[in-house]
Amino acid sequence: MKKIVSLLAVMTMTFSLVGCGTDAAAQKEAENTEVVTEAEAPTDDGKTYNVGVIQLVQHPALDAATEGFKAALVEKLGDNVNVTIENASGDIPTCATIANTFVSDNVDLIMANATPALQAAQTATNSIPVVATSITDYASALDIDDWSGATGINVTGTSDLAPLDGQAEMLHEIFPDAKEVGIIYCSGEVNSLYQANTITTTLESFGYKVTHYTFADSADVGTVVQSACASSDVLYVPTDNVAANAAETINNIALTEKVPIIAGEEGICKGCGIATLSISYYDIGYAAGLMAYEILANGADPASMDIQYATEFTKEYNPKIAEELGITLPEDYVAIEME
Repeated sequence: MKKIVSLLAVMTMTFSLVGCGTDAAAQKEAENTEVVTEAEAPTDDGKTYNVGVIQLVQHPALDAATEGFKAALVEKLGDNVNVTIENASGDIPTCATIANTFVSDNVDLIMANATPALQAAQTATNSIPVVATSITDYASALDIDDWSGATGINVTGTSDLAPLDGQAEMLHEIFPDAKEVGIIYCSGEVNSLYQANTITTTLESFGYKVTHYTFADSADVGTVVQSACASSDVLYVPTDNVAANAAETINNIALTEKVPIIAGEEGICKGCGIATLSISYYDIGYAAGLMAYEILANGADPASMDIQYATEFTKEYNPKIAEELGITLPEDYVAIEME
């Protein structure tokens, strides 16, 4: 038996939001940022802008970010913007194909939704502006060592980084008597490695023994999760696209083994987690859309636009899994609406 019984923000530059490079700095600066969710009347300068969206995979979180991005552009530009959305269905080479097609079509701007989409767009062009979203750590994704808050190249955007120390505190709040914490993520996702390494430090400060369990792709998920469950009291799954797609597989194993999961975002929590400290992907997508508007309509330079971070977070829980595991969450947790 297990040892456990009970367990986005628009821009603050001239036009709002806030940037930084490390997890702690991002959170500190974001505290002084006001979330803006309304747009001004559409601008009509007589020009029609063509924007291409590369979305890595169909998933509730990424879908919401794309929806928010498009909504912001349409609210600001009305009929003067054409947004073409292409989904790579989780295939990284397809991201490159989509990016190269947008470059050939000479679009005015590319939106990249998720890290592989950003990397594909950045490889495909150094002149067309790229606004990304759903990126946890831009420095890792773009291999930038001297991070200053802006990329210095034709890329800017918003991050989906929730406060990792807050997620660790959540795990400790719900499972104070746990001893072993397993972190499961895809070894090919640099953002997942960043999250895993960052949260490990905080978890260890609470006295937990932390072990990382990595899978190369979806084919390895079942075996890795089975191994993690055998040696862990609680699992943590960071914001990870492969894990998000494999949430059902993860849940089938973890629930059978009675091992609860703290998730990095709401979508994963819906599929296999018991609780999460969540951001709104629609909001970070919307903020990215407003950044794109500033670039297109007002000539802002993406190279000098600080990466923006969510400022509002919600403690959420999965009522179905909580009930199945017999775990009662604190009163300040909000139940996720299950489909």
